[in-house]
Amino acid sequence: MKRIALGVQYDGTAWQGYQTQPCGNTVQDQLEQAIERFATVPLATTCAGRTDAGVHALGQVVHFDTELNREMHAWVRGINAFLPDSIGVRWAKELHQVVPYDPAAAADSPPPHTAQDFHARFSARSRTYHYLLHNHQVRSPLLAGRAGFTHRPLDVERMRAAVPALIGEHDFTTFRAAHCQAKTPVKQMHEIRIERHGDLIVFTLRASAFLHHMVRNLVGSLVYIGAGREEPEWLGRLLALKDRSKAAPTFMPDGLYLADIEYDAKWELPQERARPLPWF
Repeated sequence: MKRIALGVQYDGTAWQGYQTQPCGNTVQDQLEQAIERFATVPLATTCAGRTDAGVHALGQVVHFDTELNREMHAWVRGINAFLPDSIGVRWAKELHQVVPYDPAAAADSPPPHTAQDFHARFSARSRTYHYLLHNHQVRSPLLAGRAGFTHRPLDVERMRAAVPALIGEHDFTTFRAAHCQAKTPVKQMHEIRIERHGDLIVFTLRASAFLHHMVRNLVGSLVYIGAGREEPEWLGRLLALKDRSKAAPTFMPDGLYLADIEYDAKWELPQERARPLPWF
Protein backbone atom coordinates (compact mmCIF):
# COMPACT_ATOMS: atom_id res chain seq x y z
CA MET A 1 0.00 0.00 0.00
CA LYS A 2 1.42 3.35 -1.10
CA ARG A 3 0.46 6.87 -0.06
CA ILE A 4 0.26 9.36 -2.93
CA ALA A 5 0.15 13.11 -2.37
CA LEU A 6 -1.30 15.45 -4.99
CA GLY A 7 -0.98 19.21 -5.44
CA VAL A 8 -4.34 20.58 -6.55
CA GLN A 9 -5.47 23.96 -7.85
CA TYR A 10 -9.05 25.05 -8.42
CA ASP A 11 -11.26 27.99 -9.22
CA GLY A 12 -13.92 27.61 -6.55
CA THR A 13 -16.52 29.87 -8.18
CA ALA A 14 -18.70 27.04 -9.48
CA TRP A 15 -18.26 24.66 -6.53
CA GLN A 16 -19.96 24.32 -3.16
CA GLY A 17 -16.66 24.23 -1.34
CA TYR A 18 -14.07 21.48 -1.13
CA GLN A 19 -15.67 18.88 1.16
CA THR A 20 -17.95 16.24 -0.35
CA GLN A 21 -21.71 16.82 -0.17
CA PRO A 22 -24.76 14.79 -1.24
CA CYS A 23 -25.27 17.15 -4.20
CA GLY A 24 -21.89 16.07 -5.60
CA ASN A 25 -21.09 19.65 -6.61
CA THR A 26 -17.83 20.00 -4.67
CA VAL A 27 -14.14 19.87 -5.51
CA GLN A 28 -13.63 16.66 -3.52
CA ASP A 29 -16.51 14.95 -5.34
CA GLN A 30 -15.10 15.92 -8.73
CA LEU A 31 -11.55 14.92 -7.77
CA GLU A 32 -12.52 11.52 -6.38
CA GLN A 33 -14.70 10.79 -9.42
CA ALA A 34 -11.76 11.60 -11.70
CA ILE A 35 -9.39 9.45 -9.63
CA GLU A 36 -11.83 6.54 -9.76
CA ARG A 37 -12.26 6.83 -13.52
CA PHE A 38 -8.49 6.77 -14.00
CA ALA A 39 -7.68 4.12 -11.39
CA THR A 40 -10.88 2.09 -12.04
CA VAL A 41 -11.34 1.71 -8.28
CA PRO A 42 -12.70 4.21 -5.72
CA LEU A 43 -9.97 5.93 -3.68
CA ALA A 44 -10.87 8.21 -0.78
CA THR A 45 -8.86 11.41 -0.41
CA THR A 46 -7.85 13.53 2.59
CA CYS A 47 -7.12 17.24 2.14
CA ALA A 48 -4.89 19.70 3.99
CA GLY A 49 -7.65 22.27 4.47
CA ARG A 50 -11.31 22.45 3.55
CA THR A 51 -12.38 25.58 1.67
CA ASP A 52 -15.84 27.15 1.48
CA ALA A 53 -18.05 27.74 -1.54
CA GLY A 54 -16.50 30.27 -3.90
CA VAL A 55 -13.01 29.97 -2.36
CA HIS A 56 -10.07 29.08 -4.59
CA ALA A 57 -6.87 27.08 -4.09
CA LEU A 58 -3.42 27.58 -5.53
CA GLY A 59 -1.70 24.99 -3.36
CA GLN A 60 -4.20 22.52 -1.91
CA VAL A 61 -2.61 19.18 -0.94
CA VAL A 62 -4.46 15.87 -0.73
CA HIS A 63 -3.41 12.28 -0.21
CA PHE A 64 -4.83 8.83 -0.83
CA ASP A 65 -3.65 5.24 -0.33
CA THR A 66 -3.48 2.70 -3.12
CA GLU A 67 -1.94 -0.62 -4.13
CA LEU A 68 -1.82 0.44 -7.78
CA ASN A 69 1.52 0.98 -9.50
CA ARG A 70 1.55 4.09 -11.65
CA GLU A 71 4.22 6.59 -12.65
CA MET A 72 3.71 9.95 -10.98
CA HIS A 73 3.26 11.77 -14.30
CA ALA A 74 0.59 9.19 -15.17
CA TRP A 75 -1.40 10.07 -12.04
CA VAL A 76 -1.24 13.76 -12.98
CA ARG A 77 -2.22 13.37 -16.61
CA GLY A 78 -4.67 10.56 -16.00
CA ILE A 79 -6.65 12.35 -13.30
CA ASN A 80 -6.62 15.65 -15.19
CA ALA A 81 -8.12 13.93 -18.21
CA PHE A 82 -11.35 13.44 -16.22
CA LEU A 83 -11.46 16.76 -14.36
CA PRO A 84 -13.40 19.90 -15.37
CA ASP A 85 -11.35 22.89 -16.52
CA SER A 86 -11.72 24.65 -13.14
CA ILE A 87 -9.88 21.88 -11.23
CA GLY A 88 -6.38 20.57 -11.95
CA VAL A 89 -3.73 18.32 -10.44
CA ARG A 90 -0.34 20.02 -10.63
CA TRP A 91 1.93 17.29 -9.27
CA ALA A 92 1.98 13.86 -7.64
CA LYS A 93 4.45 12.37 -5.17
CA GLU A 94 4.73 8.86 -3.72
CA LEU A 95 5.77 9.29 -0.11
CA HIS A 96 6.15 5.92 1.58
CA GLN A 97 4.75 2.47 2.03
CA VAL A 98 1.74 2.28 4.33
CA VAL A 99 1.48 -0.91 6.38
CA PRO A 100 -2.14 -1.73 7.29
CA TYR A 101 -2.61 -1.87 11.05
CA ASP A 102 -3.11 -5.34 12.50
CA PRO A 103 -4.35 -5.17 16.14
CA ALA A 104 -3.41 -8.82 16.59
CA ALA A 105 0.22 -8.11 15.70
CA ALA A 106 3.04 -7.51 18.16
CA ALA A 107 2.75 -4.67 20.66
CA ASP A 108 5.43 -2.66 18.86
CA SER A 109 3.43 -2.61 15.63
CA PRO A 110 2.61 1.07 14.90
CA PRO A 111 -1.02 2.14 14.43
CA PRO A 112 -2.08 3.71 11.12
CA HIS A 113 -1.19 7.35 10.43
CA THR A 114 1.58 7.65 12.99
CA ALA A 115 4.02 10.55 13.08
CA GLN A 116 6.18 8.59 10.63
CA ASP A 117 3.41 8.70 8.02
CA PHE A 118 2.76 11.70 5.81
CA HIS A 119 -0.74 13.08 6.31
CA ALA A 120 -2.04 15.97 4.19
CA ARG A 121 -3.75 17.59 7.17
CA PHE A 122 -1.87 16.51 10.30
CA SER A 123 1.64 16.80 8.85
CA ALA A 124 1.05 20.44 7.86
CA ARG A 125 3.14 22.96 9.82
CA SER A 126 1.31 26.08 8.63
CA ARG A 127 -1.21 27.34 6.10
CA THR A 128 -1.02 30.50 4.00
CA TYR A 129 -4.00 32.31 2.51
CA HIS A 130 -4.10 35.25 0.13
CA TYR A 131 -7.08 37.57 -0.04
CA LEU A 132 -7.17 39.62 -3.23
CA LEU A 133 -9.20 42.83 -2.97
CA HIS A 134 -10.11 45.15 -5.84
CA ASN A 135 -10.24 48.69 -4.44
CA HIS A 136 -11.72 51.04 -7.02
CA GLN A 137 -14.76 53.25 -7.51
CA VAL A 138 -16.14 50.83 -10.11
CA ARG A 139 -16.07 47.05 -10.10
CA SER A 140 -14.24 45.14 -12.85
CA PRO A 141 -16.08 42.29 -14.62
CA LEU A 142 -12.69 40.71 -15.35
CA LEU A 143 -12.18 40.15 -11.61
CA ALA A 144 -15.68 38.85 -10.87
CA GLY A 145 -15.41 35.76 -8.70
CA ARG A 146 -11.63 36.13 -8.43
CA ALA A 147 -11.27 39.17 -6.17
CA GLY A 148 -13.25 40.84 -3.42
CA PHE A 149 -14.41 44.39 -4.06
CA THR A 150 -14.91 47.62 -2.17
CA HIS A 151 -15.40 51.10 -3.64
CA ARG A 152 -14.33 52.94 -0.48
CA PRO A 153 -10.72 54.21 -0.68
CA LEU A 154 -8.53 52.18 1.69
CA ASP A 155 -5.43 53.35 3.56
CA VAL A 156 -2.98 50.46 3.58
CA GLU A 157 -0.80 52.05 6.27
CA ARG A 158 -3.74 52.21 8.68
CA MET A 159 -4.43 48.52 8.11
CA ARG A 160 -0.78 47.62 8.57
CA ALA A 161 -0.74 49.51 11.89
CA ALA A 162 -3.47 47.16 13.17
CA VAL A 163 -1.64 43.95 12.29
CA PRO A 164 0.83 43.60 15.25
CA ALA A 165 -2.04 42.89 17.67
CA LEU A 166 -2.79 39.68 15.76
CA ILE A 167 0.72 38.21 15.61
CA GLY A 168 1.46 35.37 18.02
CA GLU A 169 -0.76 32.86 19.78
CA HIS A 170 -4.26 34.17 20.46
CA ASP A 171 -7.84 33.13 21.01
CA PHE A 172 -9.49 34.14 17.71
CA THR A 173 -13.09 33.61 18.84
CA THR A 174 -14.02 37.13 17.62
CA PHE A 175 -13.16 36.08 14.06
CA ARG A 176 -14.67 32.58 14.19
CA ALA A 177 -17.86 31.51 12.41
CA ALA A 178 -20.69 30.47 14.71
CA HIS A 179 -20.78 26.95 13.26
CA CYS A 180 -16.99 26.46 13.28
CA GLN A 181 -16.12 22.88 14.30
CA ALA A 182 -12.50 23.49 15.39
CA LYS A 183 -11.69 22.02 18.80
CA THR A 184 -10.02 25.22 19.98
CA PRO A 185 -10.11 28.88 18.88
CA VAL A 186 -6.45 29.33 19.87
CA LYS A 187 -4.16 29.61 16.83
CA GLN A 188 -0.62 30.83 16.18
CA MET A 189 -0.53 33.69 13.68
CA HIS A 190 2.94 33.76 12.14
CA GLU A 191 2.69 36.59 9.65
CA ILE A 192 0.32 39.08 8.01
CA ARG A 193 1.36 41.18 5.01
CA ILE A 194 -0.71 43.83 3.23
CA GLU A 195 0.52 45.04 -0.16
CA ARG A 196 -1.03 47.42 -2.68
CA HIS A 197 -0.48 46.96 -6.41
CA GLY A 198 -2.41 49.72 -8.12
CA ASP A 199 -6.11 49.03 -7.56
CA LEU A 200 -5.42 45.61 -6.05
CA ILE A 201 -4.64 44.98 -2.38
CA VAL A 202 -3.24 41.60 -1.35
CA PHE A 203 -3.64 40.37 2.22
CA THR A 204 -1.33 37.42 3.00
CA LEU A 205 -1.90 35.54 6.26
CA ARG A 206 0.19 32.61 7.50
CA ALA A 207 -0.82 30.71 10.64
CA SER A 208 -0.62 27.28 12.24
CA ALA A 209 -4.24 26.77 11.18
CA PHE A 210 -7.34 28.86 10.56
CA LEU A 211 -10.84 28.81 12.00
CA HIS A 212 -13.91 28.74 9.78
CA HIS A 213 -14.30 32.17 8.08
CA MET A 214 -11.32 33.49 10.08
CA VAL A 215 -9.51 35.09 7.12
CA ARG A 216 -12.67 36.65 5.68
CA ASN A 217 -13.67 38.00 9.11
CA LEU A 218 -10.22 39.50 9.66
CA VAL A 219 -10.22 41.10 6.21
CA GLY A 220 -13.65 42.58 6.86
CA SER A 221 -12.43 44.26 10.04
CA LEU A 222 -9.21 45.45 8.40
CA VAL A 223 -11.28 47.03 5.63
CA TYR A 224 -13.26 48.94 8.28
CA ILE A 225 -9.94 50.30 9.58
CA GLY A 226 -8.58 51.08 6.11
CA ALA A 227 -11.76 52.99 5.26
CA GLY A 228 -11.48 55.10 8.41
CA ARG A 229 -14.56 53.64 10.11
CA GLU A 230 -12.42 52.38 13.00
CA GLU A 231 -8.95 53.12 14.38
CA PRO A 232 -6.07 50.58 14.13
CA GLU A 233 -6.27 49.93 17.90
CA TRP A 234 -9.80 48.57 17.43
CA LEU A 235 -8.49 45.24 16.12
CA GLY A 236 -6.65 44.45 19.35
CA ARG A 237 -9.72 45.32 21.40
CA LEU A 238 -11.85 43.03 19.21
CA LEU A 239 -9.44 40.17 19.75
CA ALA A 240 -9.68 40.59 23.53
CA LEU A 241 -13.49 40.72 23.52
CA LYS A 242 -13.90 37.18 22.11
CA ASP A 243 -17.26 38.25 20.70
CA ARG A 244 -17.99 37.69 17.00
CA SER A 245 -20.89 40.16 17.02
CA LYS A 246 -18.56 43.11 17.72
CA ALA A 247 -16.46 42.71 14.56
CA ALA A 248 -17.18 43.64 10.95
CA PRO A 249 -19.35 41.37 8.76
CA THR A 250 -17.77 38.39 7.01
CA PHE A 251 -16.21 39.54 3.74
CA MET A 252 -17.14 37.91 0.41
CA PRO A 253 -15.38 34.62 -0.52
CA ASP A 254 -14.44 35.68 -4.07
CA GLY A 255 -10.91 36.89 -3.31
CA LEU A 256 -9.83 34.11 -0.94
CA TYR A 257 -7.10 31.69 -2.05
CA LEU A 258 -5.61 28.77 -0.13
CA ALA A 259 -2.10 29.56 -1.30
CA ASP A 260 0.35 27.25 0.42
CA ILE A 261 0.60 24.39 2.90
CA GLU A 262 3.95 24.16 4.67
CA TYR A 263 5.42 20.71 5.43
CA ASP A 264 8.70 19.44 6.79
CA ALA A 265 11.38 19.48 4.10
CA LYS A 266 11.92 15.73 4.57
CA TRP A 267 8.81 15.01 2.50
CA GLU A 268 10.37 16.78 -0.53
CA LEU A 269 7.03 17.79 -1.99
CA PRO A 270 7.32 19.58 -5.37
CA GLN A 271 5.15 22.48 -4.23
CA GLU A 272 4.83 25.71 -6.17
CA ARG A 273 4.94 29.08 -4.44
CA ALA A 274 2.13 30.86 -6.27
CA ARG A 275 0.95 34.45 -6.36
CA PRO A 276 -2.74 35.29 -5.66
CA LEU A 277 -3.49 35.16 -9.38
CA PRO A 278 -1.32 33.30 -11.91
CA TRP A 279 -0.90 36.47 -14.01
CA PHE A 280 -0.46 38.82 -11.03
